[in-house]
Amino acid sequence: MNLSNLKPEQGSIHTSKKRVGRGQGSGKGGTATRGHKGAKSRSGYSRKLGFEGGQMPLQRRVPKFGFNNINRVEYQPVNLETIQLLIDNKKVKGSMDIQSFIDNGLANKNDLIKVLGSGKISSSIKITAHKFSKTAVAQIEKSGGEAIIL
Repeated sequence: MNLSNLKPEQGSIHTSKKRVGRGQGSGKGGTATRGHKGAKSRSGYSRKLGFEGGQMPLQRRVPKFGFNNINRVEYQPVNLETIQLLIDNKKVKGSMDIQSFIDNGLANKNDLIKVLGSGKISSSIKITAHKFSKTAVAQIEKSGGEAIIL
């Protein structure tokens, strides 16, 4: 076997070897197998996604409802019980800032963090986050800690 006698595997090529649109003598001239008239026969034709041959497309037939607010701000929630668990496992000491949330896998680099008041916190800790719930601030201050909003 050498480069001069290589052939593709049987059945792997599905395209016709006949070149279309190269004159009447070729047998595939004239309309070049596109048929007569209509959008598909024209050059530059590309079907739109979801096009159903002129019938009203599904995405336009189905009723729409709901509302997506483009100004919504998404926060990554972190509960006080999760923070207490980190303190108990000695992964956090004294204070917790944005970087320690990221390091412990509670948030990603670009996330905004909101501390929620679910669970109990018994340790005095200084927590820095983008937002706090009222119950979280009350519990943190009750345990002798501090809640700092960025």
